[in-house]
Amino acid sequence: MQDEIKLAPPHGSWQIELIRRETNVRENNMAWVKVTDIAYGRLRAPDLDVMEEFLTRFGMHRAERTDKALYMRGTDPAHHIHVTEKGDPKFVGIAYYAESEDDLKRLATAPGASGIENIDEPGGGKRVRLTEPNGYQIEVVCGIAPVKPIPVKRQKLNSGEAPTARAGELMRLPRGPAHVKRIGHGVLMTPRFKETVGWFREMLGMICSDDVYVESKDNLIGSFNRCDRGDTYVDHHVFFCLNHPKTGLNHFSFEVPDIDDVCMGHDYLKESGKYEHMWGIGRHVLGSQVYDYWADPWGRVHEHWADSDRLNLANGSNLVAAEEALRSQWGERPPEKFINHASP
Repeated sequence: MQDEIKLAPPHGSWQIELIRRETNVRENNMAWVKVTDIAYGRLRAPDLDVMEEFLTRFGMHRAERTDKALYMRGTDPAHHIHVTEKGDPKFVGIAYYAESEDDLKRLATAPGASGIENIDEPGGGKRVRLTEPNGYQIEVVCGIAPVKPIPVKRQKLNSGEAPTARAGELMRLPRGPAHVKRIGHGVLMTPRFKETVGWFREMLGMICSDDVYVESKDNLIGSFNRCDRGDTYVDHHVFFCLNHPKTGLNHFSFEVPDIDDVCMGHDYLKESGKYEHMWGIGRHVLGSQVYDYWADPWGRVHEHWADSDRLNLANGSNLVAAEEALRSQWGERPPEKFINHASP
């Protein structure tokens, strides 16, 4: 696996530095804030009609649309989980939730922070904007108005442990797009790996789930990071950073209800004949999600997933070799077009 990844030039011993930074964050409360979850991704595209068609086929619903931007939602109550501004194709940045406006007040005093702004977009709310080390915009938001969830009917599964859970009821899956629930994580490629991982941990309070190395344990090539909610269980990661000569977005990831939905969504997009399939279907090792990846018309990769690992602070962190970490438990090996993909 490590032979397929185009690594950025080595920067020396990173592991000790990252452990030092994370220890300071945990023990000395050095993080400016501790974000609670990912809120949405922000892209640009020259044609909002084309983007909306892709995202609708992918399984999202229009929340709002203006002359300048498209806001798409899932079936969960978040007002929107995906923003596309009209303009030349670009990855703009990622937004995360603050626990309270008090956190925004604290973050607004950080170096380079925008100060607290009213969000002049559908859903409202407040935010602080920052720029992470690669020049992308990070929004920390709170107070965005929720919307009513969209009900999705799912049938029970008969299994060895519950062979009559669906007794007398035939399994019939409606054909159509997947049912995207919420956004799960964003993945960033960068040669400024050490600086970027440190920034997300110190500014946003993220903690390591798994760091990934090649050959030597101090030669880190990737870092999976989750929110620090103490005893509360959270997704295995909301941010994955990969050391790479390219800089940009590798993908945004979106949860669907179950494995059937991953597969049905795959068939629906494949039958359209309009979009490039990037990787899948399979099950990851780190995070354990069942995954499937598709590119939008401008090459930005979007993932369907189901069944993630959930961790809390007590689970700690791990150091894992790349040949174990970046393979699949089942499914094909990642193609080069995926693992070396970055949308600037």
